[in-house]
Amino acid sequence: MFKDKRGWIRIIEAFIAVLLVAGALLIVINQGYIGKADISEQVYEVQLAILREIELNDNMRSNLLEINEGDLPVKWDEFDSQGLTNVKNKINERVPDYLNCTAKVCLLDVICYSEGAPVDRDVYAQSVAIAANLETYSPRQLKMFCWTFG
Repeated sequence: MFKDKRGWIRIIEAFIAVLLVAGALLIVINQGYIGKADISEQVYEVQLAILREIELNDNMRSNLLEINEGDLPVKWDEFDSQGLTNVKNKINERVPDYLNCTAKVCLLDVICYSEGAPVDRDVYAQSVAIAANLETYSPRQLKMFCWTFG
């Protein structure tokens, strides 16, 4: 009867040892995530709010639709020369201090990528389709790229 108790004690000891090792591993693995804030949801909400404002503003919408297809894509540095100063100003006004954002206007069926975004940071991209107003049907996309300073 004494030998049976030893077996159960060893099983319990082994189980506790496995729990301790698993707990230590979880603590070590979790150390990398402590202090690292995930701001992706905030950035996407900011981007969507800005893009929705531009999308619903008839003046900005018309400015985006009036760009000749031959001039597309329109890079961030070219917004002023293409009559998109109000769009650029709206983006700059609404972007929080902790973000740096640019935008690009492309045809709707073309992959619109950023050329000025840093490669060493997380870049958050969001786009909106601007297809038509009452007079014009000329589908294109306005894509916004944001990243944190640092």
